[in-house]
Amino acid sequence: MRNNNGKDMYCIVSRNTAYMLLFFMVAMTACKKLVPKERTTIGGDSGFTLDTYEPILGRTTYFSDNFYQGSTTYPADFKIINVRRRTGEPAPELTDAFPVKVWKAAYTGEEKSIAEIEAKRREEYHSILEMSPHTGDITFWGAGKSDFIFAQPDSGYLFDVELSNSGGRRFFRNLKLMPMKEIPTLPTNLNAMTGQPVGENFGLSFIENVTGIKNSSRNLGFSDVDVYIRKANPSTRNTLTFRFLDTLYQPMNPAIFNTTDWANLVHGFNMKKTDTYVQYDVAYPIPLVSVPTRYTTSDGRTARAAFTWSRIGFGGARINASFGLNFAIYDPGDWEIVFAFKNDVPKTTDDL
Repeated sequence: MRNNNGKDMYCIVSRNTAYMLLFFMVAMTACKKLVPKERTTIGGDSGFTLDTYEPILGRTTYFSDNFYQGSTTYPADFKIINVRRRTGEPAPELTDAFPVKVWKAAYTGEEKSIAEIEAKRREEYHSILEMSPHTGDITFWGAGKSDFIFAQPDSGYLFDVELSNSGGRRFFRNLKLMPMKEIPTLPTNLNAMTGQPVGENFGLSFIENVTGIKNSSRNLGFSDVDVYIRKANPSTRNTLTFRFLDTLYQPMNPAIFNTTDWANLVHGFNMKKTDTYVQYDVAYPIPLVSVPTRYTTSDGRTARAAFTWSRIGFGGARINASFGLNFAIYDPGDWEIVFAFKNDVPKTTDDL
C-alpha cells in the first residue's frame, strides 16, 4: 500500500499494531497487580450452633450442620482435643476405640436375608465421640452397652475443637457433652434421666374400626389396649415375637387378624407362625437405618407394625379394622411385643 507520495505504509501499520499489543500487555499486567489474591481466613463470625450435645447412649447419633462457616475459608480442618470429664480428668471412655457396625453399602429394605444385610455392613473401631475432619459434624457412636459412660443427671463432659486452614487456627473451648441414659426401645416406659421404669406399659400408635365382642355399641380405643416390649433374659438370638392376650391374659391366635401382611410386617425372615405368636429372625437395630421402607413410618424413624382384618357387619357392610404400633428397638437380642386387651377383645368374625 502506498500514500499520496508513493511511499510504502506496511511498516507504519506493523509498527502501530506492535504498539497496541504492548499497551494491552502492560494493562493486563497492571490489572493483575491491582486485584489481590483471595486470602485464606478463619472467620471471627464462624462457630458451633450447638453448645451442648445430648445423645442417647447405646445408639448412633449424628449431629450435622452444627457448624456455621461464616467467613472461614474452606477447605478447613476440624479436630476434637482435650476431651475430659467435668472434674478435669481425662475421659478415655470417649477417646478409646470400640467396635461398631458401619454401613459399606446402602440399605434399601429389599434385602432378602440377614446374610444379605450383614454383607452390607462391617465392624470397625471408632472412638465413641468423633468429628468429621472437614465439616465439623459430630458422630456419637452406639457401641453396645454404654453404662461405663457418665450420663445425666451427671454433668458429663467438656471438649475443645481446633479449627485450622492455611490462614491460621482457632480454638472453640468448653463444648458440652451430656449423654442421656440408654433407652433400648421406642416407645418406652423408662425415665430419660434416671433410666428407671415409670409404669409397665404404654399404648397403641393407631386403632381404627375395632368393635368389641362384649359391647358392640362402641369401638375400642387407645385406652383399651396395653402394649409391652420385653427382652428375654438371657437373650441368645436376634428375634422379634408378637403376642396377643385377651382380658384374662390368655393367648389369642394371630390368625384372627386375617388380612395382616405377615410376610412384610417387619423386615424379618424365617417367620414362625403358631396359634399363640408370630416370630421373626431379625437384624438390629429396628429400623436398621432412618430411611423410609415398606416396614417403616413415612419418615423412616420408626418401624410400623399393623394388624388388620376384614369382616361383614350388620346390613352387609364391609368393615376393615386395624391397630398397631410405631416402634424402634436399638439393643440386639430376643424381643417380644405384647398387645393385651384389657376390657374387651376385637370382634373379627362376621355379624349374622
